[in-house]
Amino acid sequence: MSVYHFKHRGARLPIMILALALVSACAAPDQNAVSRDGIYDPNEAGNRKVHAFNRKLDQAVLRPAGRGYSNAVPDELEDTVGNFATNLAQPSVVVNSLLQGDFRGAGLSTVRFLTNTVLGFGGLVDAATEFDVPQHNTDFGETLYVWGVAEGPYVEMPVAGPATRRDAVGRIVDLFTNPLTYRLPNPEKYYATGAKLASRLGDRGRYSDTVDSILYESADSYAQARLIYLQNRRFELGYSVGTGGAEGDDPYSDDPYSDIYEDPYAQ
Repeated sequence: MSVYHFKHRGARLPIMILALALVSACAAPDQNAVSRDGIYDPNEAGNRKVHAFNRKLDQAVLRPAGRGYSNAVPDELEDTVGNFATNLAQPSVVVNSLLQGDFRGAGLSTVRFLTNTVLGFGGLVDAATEFDVPQHNTDFGETLYVWGVAEGPYVEMPVAGPATRRDAVGRIVDLFTNPLTYRLPNPEKYYATGAKLASRLGDRGRYSDTVDSILYESADSYAQARLIYLQNRRFELGYSVGTGGAEGDDPYSDDPYSDIYEDPYAQ
């Protein structure tokens, strides 16, 4: 290995450590800024501006491109692209599982990756599911959660969309957690990124009616997207309803009767 490659790869670790330090050092949320449903959004005005930009981008580019892609590409081929993208992401899942101390999850993802790579023609076919190997998925945002990092305020990222501060940092770090990006030569190392983008574009077309109902038909698309994201993410992480968070996380709500999944805009 050349000195350049060693330095190039070695630069990722300080980036991940710095990202974790930045999140860990963030102050606890101002309890006066947390709504009774557990939504902490102190930068709502700025987030709404980003949301407006994302809506315009979706309307001008992503929605027509997604519909065109989904109409032109058969469902079977879309599934194949999705399988390929999911398989190439498995090494990152293995890394995050190990960082979380989840050895069972790491084992499942390793078995799925090897099975689909060898028997599924490089991941084009989900052979692991045919052999009843359970699907396992995680990311660095969940790793930070397991390590005790607070959720932080809600943010809307340009292009990437809804997140929390913890998950936003996690998405950035996950750009560097897949070992394949360091082992594969050019242009193969970019196959995973290309497949993931194609899969996301296909999803935008396939679920166009649902996405459109949120972005263009709801009374407040920003509030609706925020609520849906926080619902789904907190459910994935195992938050306890009525506590404003999971045990050991931010106790955003002191009201034992509050529900973090309640729509604050419901009449």
